[in-house]
Amino acid sequence: MFGTESSLSMFLNTLTPKFYVALTGTSSLISGLILIFEWWYFRKYGTSFIEQVSVSHLRPLLGGVDNNSPNNSNTSNGDSDSNRQSVSECKVWRNPLNLFRGAEYNRYTWVTGREPLTYYDMNLSAQDHQTFFTCDTDHLRPADASKQMNSCQEVMQKAWRERNPQARISAAHEALELNECATAYILLAEEEATTIVEAEKLFKQALKAGEGCYRRSQQLQHHGAQYEAQHRRDTNVLVYIKRRLAMCARKLGRTREAVKMMRDLMKEFPLLSMFNIHENLLEALLELQAYADVQAVLAKYDDISLPKSATICYTAALLKARAVSDKFSPEAASRRGLSTAEMNAVEAIHRAVEFNPHVPKYLLEMKSLILPPEHILKRGDSEAIAYAFFHLQHWKRVEGALNLLHSFRMIPYPLEKGHLFYPYPICTETADRELLPSFHEVSVYPKKELPFFILFTAGLCSFTAMLALLTHQFPELMGVFAKAFLSTLFAPLNFVMEKVESILPSSLWHQLTRI
Repeated sequence: MFGTESSLSMFLNTLTPKFYVALTGTSSLISGLILIFEWWYFRKYGTSFIEQVSVSHLRPLLGGVDNNSPNNSNTSNGDSDSNRQSVSECKVWRNPLNLFRGAEYNRYTWVTGREPLTYYDMNLSAQDHQTFFTCDTDHLRPADASKQMNSCQEVMQKAWRERNPQARISAAHEALELNECATAYILLAEEEATTIVEAEKLFKQALKAGEGCYRRSQQLQHHGAQYEAQHRRDTNVLVYIKRRLAMCARKLGRTREAVKMMRDLMKEFPLLSMFNIHENLLEALLELQAYADVQAVLAKYDDISLPKSATICYTAALLKARAVSDKFSPEAASRRGLSTAEMNAVEAIHRAVEFNPHVPKYLLEMKSLILPPEHILKRGDSEAIAYAFFHLQHWKRVEGALNLLHSFRMIPYPLEKGHLFYPYPICTETADRELLPSFHEVSVYPKKELPFFILFTAGLCSFTAMLALLTHQFPELMGVFAKAFLSTLFAPLNFVMEKVESILPSSLWHQLTRI
C-alpha cells in the first residue's frame, strides 16, 4: 500500500526550480494580458468585460432573475423611464450669453490659431437660424409674395444653409442690395463685424428694418396660417435683435441701459422664454451689484415647475453665501455648529453642485477656462464653462464667497441617485465632447471607479510577477518555500486520507488504490 504523504513528497521532490519559474512567469503573463484587455474594454465601454459576462450569461445559468419575469419587466420599465429622462436631460440648449462670431470667436482664432467652435456646435446654430429667421413662405417668388415677403428673404434662406462663412456674408450683402433685410443685417453683425461697436451699428439697422416688418405682419397675422407664420418669424427676429443690442450695451459698459432694454423686452414678449433673457438680466444686475433686484428675478424664475440652469442655481447660492461668507470660518463652524444663515448657504451650495458639479473647478480656478460654445448641455461641462466665463468676476467680488465654496468643493457624491434633482445623466460626456473643442479636456462626472476585476487582475499580475522574479533569483530558497506551501495546502487532504485508511479495511483500500 502506498501512502499518500510519501507520494506527495515524491511529486514535490521531482519539481525543479525551472518549473516554478515557468509556472509563475506564465501566470504573470496571462494575468497581465487579462489586465490589459480589461483596461482597454473599460476605457472604451465604461464597464468590466468579466463583470458584464458574469451578469449577462452566468447569473441566469446559476438561477438568477429571469429576463421575462414580471418583476424584471417592471424594472425594465423603470430603466426605460430613467433612460427617457436621461435623453431629456441631455437636450442641447442655445447659450443665452453666446459670444459674437466675428467680434469675439474669430478674434480668438486670429490670435491663437485655434478654432473655439466645433462643427457640431455651428451646425446647431445654423439649424436655429433656419428655425427662427425663416418660414414656409420664404420660397415664394417675389411676384407671388408681394404682400408677404421680399425676395431678400429667399436669398437669406439659402444663406443660413451655407457652410462657408464667406458665402453667407456674400449672400447677406446680396440680400441687402435687393431690399432692407433685417436678417441680412443680423448675419453681418454676427459674422462680419470685427468689433462690438460695428456689430451694434449693424443691429441698429436691423432693428429699424425688423420693426417695419413686425408692424406689417402684426396687422395681417389673423388673415391665414401663412401670415401667422410670417408674424411668428418677424417676432423672433425682433426679439433676437433687441436682445443682442442689449448684450452689446452690456459689453460696451452701458450696463444700466442694457438692464432697461432687457426688462422692456421681457415685459413686451413675456411668453418667449426660449431665449432665456432672464439669464442675461441676472448677469447684468450682478455687475451692477443690484442684489435685491437679482433676488426678485430669482423669485420669479427659480420655481420648482420651471427648468433650472447653472445660472439660476449658482446665483441663488451666491446670494445666500454673500450673507455669511465674510465672517464664515470652517474651524469656528465645526466648534459651534452652523447658524441658520450658514445652513441656508451650505444647502444652496449643495443644491448648485448637485445640479452641475463641474462649475466649482472653474470658479476656484482649478481648471482653465475657454471661450464658451454657442450651445450648452445643462448640467454638463459646456454649461459650467459658459456660467463661469461670465460669473467668475461676480463670485470674486463677494468677499469670502469662493472660500465658502472651496470649503465644500468635495460635495456631493449622491449624484447617481439624485436628491434635489433627477439622477445625474450619464450622457453628458458624449454630448460635451461634441460641443467643446478638442484642445479642451472635458470634465467628467461622476468619476468612473475602476471595476473590481481590473484591480484584482492588477494585483494578481503584480504578485505572480514578483514570485517569478524571486524564483529566478533565489531558486533553491523559493523551492523550499513552494514545497512548504504545497505541503501545508495539502495537509487537510492528507489528514482526511489517513482517517480513511484507518477506518477502511486494508484489503479494500488496496483494491481502491489499484483502480
